[in-house]
Amino acid sequence: MDRIYNGMRAADLGTEGWHKPWSGGNGGNCFEAMKLADGRVAVRQSADPAGPALIYSPHEIAAFIEGAKSGQADFLLTPTG
Repeated sequence: MDRIYNGMRAADLGTEGWHKPWSGGNGGNCFEAMKLADGRVAVRQSADPAGPALIYSPHEIAAFIEGAKSGQADFLLTPTG
């Protein structure tokens, strides 16, 4: 593979190494992640494994996980209105 970039086809990253960190019982539509050899993390939607992959740096993933753990993403769980 020549270049890994944000928005590339997730299928181009291969089929091995994708993990579902959690599943919400939503009929198989899950978030999947793959740790890349250079430490970055690819994310895809499991219902569309050939669709785009979002590529995050280790720092970005750490910030997201720590923020979610501390409640900074809780607003996503409440209805808008």
